[in-house]
Amino acid sequence: MSQIELAPPVAPDWHRWREGLFNGWANGLVTLATLAAILWIALPFVRWAVIDAVWTGTAADCATETAGACWAFVGAKFRFMLFAFFPPPLQWRPALVIALIAALLTISAIPRFWSFRLVPVWLLALVGIWLLMAGTSGLEPVSTNHWGGLPITLTVSIAGLAFAFPIALLLALARQSDMGLVRSLAIAFIEVLRGVPMIAVLYVAMLIVPMALPSGAAIDKLLRAQIGVTLFFSAYLAEIIRAGLQVIPAGQKEAALSLGLSRIQMLRLVEALRAVIPAIVNLSIGIVLNTSLLAVIGIYDLLNAAKTSATDPAWLGFYSEAYIFAALVYFAICFSGSRYSLWLEKKLNGAHRR
Repeated sequence: MSQIELAPPVAPDWHRWREGLFNGWANGLVTLATLAAILWIALPFVRWAVIDAVWTGTAADCATETAGACWAFVGAKFRFMLFAFFPPPLQWRPALVIALIAALLTISAIPRFWSFRLVPVWLLALVGIWLLMAGTSGLEPVSTNHWGGLPITLTVSIAGLAFAFPIALLLALARQSDMGLVRSLAIAFIEVLRGVPMIAVLYVAMLIVPMALPSGAAIDKLLRAQIGVTLFFSAYLAEIIRAGLQVIPAGQKEAALSLGLSRIQMLRLVEALRAVIPAIVNLSIGIVLNTSLLAVIGIYDLLNAAKTSATDPAWLGFYSEAYIFAALVYFAICFSGSRYSLWLEKKLNGAHRR
């Protein structure tokens, strides 16, 4: 009769916490010192942000000596921080844009909806977003000088990643090409853009491009900024895709090529991008965060709209509350994307093993 091997019992969670935090006197001292430092920082912040905070009222109510955070300022400037200088009677349009983007992102995040049909859907959505913000078909026109806030942050980020992906794919394949001229041009493009800061690319889009255009020709500054962001991040994305191509075992490459598959078909069938999902998500988060640099060319994203709201003479100086509000919105977007990428990676790896 064969013996049945039993799995060792799993220790309760609190046992593992105790072993991890108080396993020895030195580890215990470090844990206690860390907890003391956290309390030393957290308790005054909680008192300022919650206990002594002013939740409703005016700027005069927040000016008292005993007042903490002025969240009444956030309530008063909430619409401005979200939509910046967009005309208040028409702010239902950028609100609709945010809802549309959220709905499309939710649908695109579900694997069963993944197909090439999403590509024209997103292209039509981006065109619709532009027309909705600019005004067409009977809507009152609004200049891009008045666009800003969260719609700009989301639209520039999503459009930048969407249009950068095909460019990056071509660059990654060109960098591995057997044709020397094509490979050299791809390397030059990638290394030049990866070797300069994004703010330099935006300055070129703002100052150099208009001077290079023929007399009388003009390109909207938001469109110029979008092109600059797209090209800048396509260089980084190309290196990520190239890393995914290099992960493919040589045997799989040889088998795909022996079947007469092209490099693009091989890229699709062997699922080379699976290994670089975390890197792509990390780059996506970087795009969202780098939209704050658009302020250097006069485009107000969420962060700069929040900063500008604190310059209102009626609510002057509440920068801390403005920055905290913007930081919470950024955190919600980026943390959601990070957790989704972790879930997606586990799901795809699980399906691949099956």
